[in-house]
Formats: sequence, structure tokens, C-alpha cells
Amino acid sequence: MSNSTTATILAKRLTNSQPYWQTEAGRSLWETQRACLGPVVEARAGGHSLEISMGPALMTMSAISHPIRWSPTRQLACTDSTLICPPDQLALPDHCLDVMVIHHWLEHLNDAHFTLQEAARVTADNGILVLFGFNPIGLGGVVRQWRQRQQQFPWNGTWRSVSRLRDWLAFVDFEVERVDYCCFRGRTNAKCGEYWESLGRRHNLPLGESYMIQAYRRQRQAPVQRLKFGLEVPASPASLGVTRSGSSAHCQTQTPLAHPQSEKTLSEDS
Repeated sequence: MSNSTTATILAKRLTNSQPYWQTEAGRSLWETQRACLGPVVEARAGGHSLEISMGPALMTMSAISHPIRWSPTRQLACTDSTLICPPDQLALPDHCLDVMVIHHWLEHLNDAHFTLQEAARVTADNGILVLFGFNPIGLGGVVRQWRQRQQQFPWNGTWRSVSRLRDWLAFVDFEVERVDYCCFRGRTNAKCGEYWESLGRRHNLPLGESYMIQAYRRQRQAPVQRLKFGLEVPASPASLGVTRSGSSAHCQTQTPLAHPQSEKTLSEDS
């Protein structure tokens, strides 16, 4: 993977995104996203988590005992426990992760739906899948319309709406539990304004620059097969009330009726 063409392309995209997170706008966005993620993962302890992130690590506040980071190449790996593999072919068993985080990578993958399908595969039944993306209907989406020809991160990605990702998640048997919007700032402001951030988060206005989607696996119920019961002959009141008799009742087996579809007959009073 590390020497393949795909790995080289993904490594280049990851490297090109790093200067943005060093700017005031990038740091402000990352801080608000981390503030959104904190309450979701702080209470989770033990188990494993995987973070496929374009920016700095977001899961540093979690009590998960084995956090894993992903990297397209060994050269970009941050720790010894970094997972190096194609994002749509994760080298992990099924249903092994308590928390799975994809941070802005779905906007920069050619086959993003395959990566989402793979993320759903490795998320445990009681786990949570968290997606971060740029909001195309927010103020950042309006600014992006003026910068479509720019090739630097984040304007060069494919910004997908929450409704589109909701459809993708439904296809992999996941259900969106909650969507949070974050980073509310003016067109000329680099930092997310404290007043506007508080107002937007309180009312969860869909105008933030970024969104965070929390999704869980749908709990499938075992199909119930209803049995059909039929009577070949009308049941008399005496036969139905035989067990209510004051005297001891004895059931006597009779010869089945000569009917091709008959399976059993009613018992009569002895």
C-alpha cells in the first residue's frame, strides 16, 4: 500500500492539508470540532478506536485504552500503533471498534462510499461512527463558490450535505442519531466568534462551517413467522370446555380425518 499510486496520492492530499490546520482559521475550526466530539467520547472507556483524520488528533480526551490513528504511508505515521492500509480496506476484524472517526476524508476520496462501508464494517454493534465534514449550505459553502478554482485545502474537496451522508449511512445499515453544527464565524473572521458559536450551538443552526454526524448500527430484529392454525370441523362448546369440567377429564386420541390437508384433530370428552 505504501508504495502504490493510491497511497502516494492520499499522502500528498494529507500533506497539502496540514498548512491549513496551522492557520488561525484552521486552529479555530479544529478546537470547535474537538469541543463537539468531547461529550460524545469522554464517557466511553476501554476497547478500541480508530481515527482517520485530515488534521491533528481529536481523540486525545477519550478514555479508550487503545486509540489507533490511520495513515496512508509509513512515512506519515505518527505512532507505532498507526494503521497503514487503504481506507477502503481496513486491516481490522469485523465489529471491533467502539469509536470510529472520519475527519474530512470523505471529501477527498474518489470512492468515499467504499470507505464509509468499510468503516461501518469495523464498528461494533454498540459502537459509534462519527463523521466530520464541511457544510455546503453554511457560510463556508458560500465562500467556497468564490474559490472553486483554488486547489488548496479545504476548497478543493467535494463537500457533501448531511442528507447525502444520511442516505449513505442507511445503505450500510447505520442510522443517524444526531447532527451537530459547529464553527460559526463571519465571512471575514478567521476565528469562530464566541457569541455566534454559543448561539449557533445552543439552537444547533445548520449554518455552521462544519457538521458532526453521530451514527449507530441499526438493531435488526429476528423475523417472526406466524403460524396459521385451522379447524377441519367446527368445535363444539363441550369440546372447548372439557378442561373446565368439575370431574377429571381424559383426552382420547382419535383417528385423523381422511382429508389431504388435515394435520391433527380435536380431542373429545371421554
